[in-house]
Amino acid sequence: MEHMARILITSALPYINGIKHLGNLVGSQLPADLYARYNRGRGHEVMFLCATDEHGTPAELAAAKADKPVADYCAEMHDVQADIASRFGLSFDHFGRSSSQQNHKLTQHFAGKLAEAGLIAEVADRQVYSHADGRFLPDRYVEGTCPNCGYEHARGDQCEECTKQLDPTDLINPRSAISGSTDLEVRETKHLFLRQSALRDDLDAWIDSKTDWPVLTTSIAKKWLHDGDGLQDRGITRDLEWGVSVQKGDEAWPGMEGKVFYVWFDAPIEYIAAAAEWAEANGKSDDEWQSWWRTDKGAEDVKYVQFMGKDNVPFHTLSFPATILGSGEPWKMVDHLKSFNYLNYDGGQFSTSKGRGVFMDQALEILPADFWRWWLLSHAPESSDSEFTWENFQQSVNKDLADVLGNFVSRITKFCRSKFGEEVPSAGEWGEQEQKLIEELTTRIRAYEGHMEAMEVRKSAQELRAIWVAGNEYLQSAAPWSVFKTDPDKAAAQVRLGLNLIRLYAVLSAPFIPTASDSLFAALGTENRSWPEDVEAALNALPGGHAFTVPEVLFAKISDEQREEWQEQFSGTRA
Repeated sequence: MEHMARILITSALPYINGIKHLGNLVGSQLPADLYARYNRGRGHEVMFLCATDEHGTPAELAAAKADKPVADYCAEMHDVQADIASRFGLSFDHFGRSSSQQNHKLTQHFAGKLAEAGLIAEVADRQVYSHADGRFLPDRYVEGTCPNCGYEHARGDQCEECTKQLDPTDLINPRSAISGSTDLEVRETKHLFLRQSALRDDLDAWIDSKTDWPVLTTSIAKKWLHDGDGLQDRGITRDLEWGVSVQKGDEAWPGMEGKVFYVWFDAPIEYIAAAAEWAEANGKSDDEWQSWWRTDKGAEDVKYVQFMGKDNVPFHTLSFPATILGSGEPWKMVDHLKSFNYLNYDGGQFSTSKGRGVFMDQALEILPADFWRWWLLSHAPESSDSEFTWENFQQSVNKDLADVLGNFVSRITKFCRSKFGEEVPSAGEWGEQEQKLIEELTTRIRAYEGHMEAMEVRKSAQELRAIWVAGNEYLQSAAPWSVFKTDPDKAAAQVRLGLNLIRLYAVLSAPFIPTASDSLFAALGTENRSWPEDVEAALNALPGGHAFTVPEVLFAKISDEQREEWQEQFSGTRA
């Protein structure tokens, strides 16, 4: 066994203004959970943090629409998102809130340090004011045509189509995203800018040092660093009421009264604040949470991994690192950044605003979490965008989960019950066939570990499925039901191996399908979840005489009727 590592994992913060769809889930939180569960299973110490991202205009607008004060709305939605995350089996060590006191304090702390380092400039900025809305419009609430690629629904901060960073004044035919009004005026207002351009060489060198990052991650970062005019200074304050008030540490910031920090400045700082929230919630000291985040407090031996969709990459490779590097303090920087492309829905895009596709709460209303977890992870959009179709979902669930894994468990436990009773048979020895299986499983399990460690989500799923298939093929060729007629002891040895394989599958499959895995451990009457460092030893974990029960059907098949009904149900707008 390798030495125990300390692994810090963060996934992109889900925004507060509603329940997320499956595309959001597979782009960050779910693969992060897979990696967290795998590393815990290997005996490593894991700190897995996430939180709701609660500041900015969308939160204010969603609260106004719900006719609630914004603080109440955010508190309610945090609880809703935390509940759904828990039902999806997302194993966060802490699921925090970017509106926490810890995040207010840390955000103001970083702003003070950046100001001391001369990295914040006060700029008389020209910002779009909407007469119809009676307010300044934050960048993303100005929509128009992208001057770079011609996409007609580009936002004032970034074009989702070509990912170019924009200013609202760059847009062609701009309009308010709130009211649709084109009665806009550019007015002067004073704001703080983070001087990212002054850190360009430092950021460039830091990104160059990351040789194992996905091509998707580094190519997006490099594009922002070097294309056109290169890395731009970025506004970090806004004319809003809801957010972290602008201060230098504990001191007031003259001229910035009534302003708050821009959500994109405070949201990544919440990764750190979530650890401080965890400490408070669990009666831990500041030193304990800082041992994950400060290299002068023990975090030099931490491996820090972030998970996110490709649209978040620029902020995590440039803006947040600029904040940390610029502070001059010994904060832990990310070691590996795993980014994902988009999951599309049945010939188009998932859309929160249009309610197109399956949302996390609806998914759990129709099927258990493991069905979704397996399909999403085994089709993760790693090297390119991927697409959810109901046909593919039905086929994958029925073939992989029901026919391969579920069928194996059902056959072996029921056969054992009928011939040997509900306990592991003791008789018989393994022969050549069993040794061949052990060799194949050893090779495959080492490959599975390699893919998991490299965060190759699809390849890990393929290897896990192949491990299930190997057990089925063994059972088919060993045919204990035939052997039993002439050599009951040999059949007993085969069945003992089969029951131990179920325990092995429960261990290996837990990161993907934790609920099913727990059911298997319960049916086998064991809490032995030790990782198969030695496969032969793992297949002797349940000794002869060990009692078990035949589990319920692990995975019910999806019928054509169900598939058609759901296809119809989720094709239109959300009620």
